[in-house]
Amino acid sequence: MTDNSEIITRMTGLLYPFILLFGFYIILNGHASPGGGFQGGAVLAAVFITRYLVDPNRCIRLRTLKTAEKILFVCIILYPTFFLFSATANHTEIMNLIYLIAMNFLIGLKVCSGFTIIFFRFAFYEGGIL
Repeated sequence: MTDNSEIITRMTGLLYPFILLFGFYIILNGHASPGGGFQGGAVLAAVFITRYLVDPNRCIRLRTLKTAEKILFVCIILYPTFFLFSATANHTEIMNLIYLIAMNFLIGLKVCSGFTIIFFRFAFYEGGIL
């Protein structure tokens, strides 16, 4: 896979922003339409996986991704706790909407980092690269 097709490399470079935009669209509209954090996170992970498949020489920092995944996990645990026990006992509809969007966003980023880490673990360790 050292000789990548120039057409594939350029076309995937053009598609990355649109796939990212579509993934964030799915995440941010998950409260009102089918989709949400898990589906959008899978689409976002596809960007990183495709990037590796097109150009395996580009480096991705797994340590940074693992750290981000752990931080997102803590945020996913703490945010609902703070929301539930907040000082404003009667949550308005707009507060619930903000909560749903924020949770979809956190879950989407967590799923993205998790799927990406799983793929790179299979690619590196099972492939014998590391």
